[in-house]
Amino acid sequence: MGLGGTAKKLQKVTEMAEDVYTRLNDLRDQIVEMRETTQDTADRVDRLEKETAEMRAILETLAEQEGIDVDTVTAEAHIAEAEADDATAADRANDSGEADGASESDA
Repeated sequence: MGLGGTAKKLQKVTEMAEDVYTRLNDLRDQIVEMRETTQDTADRVDRLEKETAEMRAILETLAEQEGIDVDTVTAEAHIAEAEADDATAADRANDSGEADGASESDA
C-alpha cells in the first residue's frame, strides 16, 4: 500500500474522530442541561412541599377551631376514593367481559 492509501485511511480516521468529538460535546451539553432541569425541578418540589405543609397546618388549625376531626375526614376521603377506584375497576372488568362474551357468542 502506498502513501496515498495511508493518507486516505488517516483522513477517514480523522473524520471519524471529529464526528465522535462532536457527538461527545453534544452529549455533554445535553447532560448539563439535564442537570440544570433536574435541579430546577428539585427546587420546585421542595418549594411545593413547604407550601403544602404550611397549608396543611393552616387547615388543621381552622378545622380544630371549627371542631372538625381532620383524621376522620381524611379517612373518609380515602375510603371514598378506594370505593370509586374499585367501582371503576369493576366497570372495566364488566365492559371487557361483555366484549369477550359477545365475540364468543358470535363464533
